[in-house]
Parts: sequence; C-alpha cells; structure tokens
Amino acid sequence: MSVDSVDIRAALRRRANAARVPVLQRFFKTGPGEYAAGDVFIGVTVPDLRAVCREYRDAGLPEMLELLASPVHEERLLALMMMVEAFKRGTDREKRDIYRLYLASTTSVNNWDLVDTSAPQIVGAWLFTRSRAPLRRLARSGSVWERRIAIVATHFFIRQGEVDDTFQIADLLLADDHDLIHKAAGWMLREAGKRAPAAERRFLKPRCRRMPRTMLRYAIERFPEAERRRYLAGTI
Repeated sequence: MSVDSVDIRAALRRRANAARVPVLQRFFKTGPGEYAAGDVFIGVTVPDLRAVCREYRDAGLPEMLELLASPVHEERLLALMMMVEAFKRGTDREKRDIYRLYLASTTSVNNWDLVDTSAPQIVGAWLFTRSRAPLRRLARSGSVWERRIAIVATHFFIRQGEVDDTFQIADLLLADDHDLIHKAAGWMLREAGKRAPAAERRFLKPRCRRMPRTMLRYAIERFPEAERRRYLAGTI
C-alpha cells in the first residue's frame, strides 16, 4: 500500500489536542527572541507520534523529507522518528542516503528534542565505523543545532563503550555561548563518565574553572556531594 504525506498529516491531526499547545510553546521557547521563536505546535504527544510512526513505517524518504520541511514541530519530529526507524532497517546504501539527507536538512532539525531524537541514531550510528571528522565540522558550525548534533551524536559511541570523541567534541565547545550547548555537553560528559569515570575526571580537572557553569553542573551531577562542591568551588 502506498503511503502519502497527506494521510500521515491527517493521522497526526486526529491525535492533536489544542489544549496542549500553550504548554508546548512555553516549554520549547517559541516566544519572540527565544531560540524556537515562531515554531508551530498542534498538541500531539510523543507516544501518539510513535504510534503514527509505527502505522506508517513503510513511508519513503520523499514523504519523510516533506514532513521534515513542515513548519509544524510534530511533523518534523515524526519525520525524524521515521528516518531513525528506516535507518535501523536499511541497507548500507540506504543508511548513507539517510545520513546525507539528514545533514543536508539541519535547518529543519531545529530544536533540542529534534536533535536528541535523531542525532545519535543517524549521525552517531553512521560515523561509528567511519571518520569522526564530520563531528568536528559540525562542532564549529555557526548553527546551534549543528553544534548540538555534534555532541549528542557521540551518545551512540558512548553506548558502545567509546568516550574519546565525547571529550574531544566537548573540548571544542567549552567556549560556546549557548545554554543549549552547555546542557548537551554536560549531559554527554556525565554519560561518558558512567562508562569511564576516571577519564571524565581527567577531562574536568584542568577545565572546571573555565567551563560554563551549567555544563559543569550537568557533568558532575552524579558525583559525591563533597566532590561536587570542590569542583564548583574550583578547589579540586
């Protein structure tokens, strides 16, 4: 059975709830001057999005890309969920195509939930057995979303037991001025520390005094309280 983006959009609209929209707009910072200013929500929950993703799992890349170009946040998020699922079951050539299309569409991967849902499973998974150089390019991008993709993609490596790239990308982002990057880098440092606590401490010790405070707080969240206080005081 052929799948049409019109049908997919209709399935989303059936699950939309306008009462949720104001909450989502506040949570995802869509007000004037905020990082997601003007983003459009229709009030579909993540479980409902996943249900639609399963229902239309046979959608092709053209339909996914059409949804990804939508001004509606939930349509973009659904497109990324579908791309992740297609990547998982795809051939190497199909995975390569999805990876390339993803990086060509980062202007649409333009909120933290969109990045976090897709970057490890597409960018991280594709680069795991390949050169990590694209992550350095993304980390130096003028786009906050591409910089977030760079660090969050390393979550895939962490889950495979590799943490070096997380530390290297976090080092490139130490002087970043965006709170969303501070949070993402700190989160990935914390996750790397679960696998390699000594390596995380070696990374943090010479950098903790110049790291953004939010990044440091996220990174040391699981440390013993007394040790956390020393890091925050810069006396470690």
